[in-house]
Amino acid sequence: MMDPVGRVAMVSGAARGIGRAVTERLLAAGYTVSAGVRDVSRLPVHDRLSAHRFDAATPGSAEAWVAATMARHGRIDALVNAAGINPRAAMLDADETNFDAMWAVNAKGPMRVIRAAWPHLVAAREGRVVNIASLSGKRVRNENLGYAMSKFAVMALTQEVRRQGWEHGIRATAVCPGFVDTDMTSHVTKVSRDSMSRPEDIAALIESVLRLPNNATVAELLVNCRHEDLL
Repeated sequence: MMDPVGRVAMVSGAARGIGRAVTERLLAAGYTVSAGVRDVSRLPVHDRLSAHRFDAATPGSAEAWVAATMARHGRIDALVNAAGINPRAAMLDADETNFDAMWAVNAKGPMRVIRAAWPHLVAAREGRVVNIASLSGKRVRNENLGYAMSKFAVMALTQEVRRQGWEHGIRATAVCPGFVDTDMTSHVTKVSRDSMSRPEDIAALIESVLRLPNNATVAELLVNCRHEDLL
């Protein structure tokens, strides 16, 4: 396992949910964290945490966040793309507004961060990318096709990062949770809150993935709170 001390991880969506849990977990492990959020006031104060405004749907925001991270910390060793949205977008909906929003935030948002940070991940020689996908990126089980489509795109993005980054020591993992007890699942009633996975447990798995050496990489990590046929 790699020593996290001195390594810099960028985490999007760090103010809440899985992103917040990952930020707290990585800080406790010894990482320096550059947090990308829409509202920096929602982040705690920590001597190894820098807060930067990041809007996944806004062109140029990823580049500005990466530049600020390099100016502050001088290196980038890992990315955790946790920012995401989940409005309803069904196949027969004539209004494609929510489809477009999820494509911009869930799919193009992480791609822009990866692209902006790419030369720094190459320079690290052991760069890591973790994309928070979803079990909805592996199969479709409800009417929210827009969300599933955006997460299927995250799976494709992760595979391309692995392909292009392999010879540079970059390793990428798609983490695919089912229901997690966060704000994003506050509307869910078919699964109880107590039965859902905890964001802290997802964060623990992500820390483990980030610390694995180049010769022990995990391509996809499927995490479920209930029984489901293997995908």
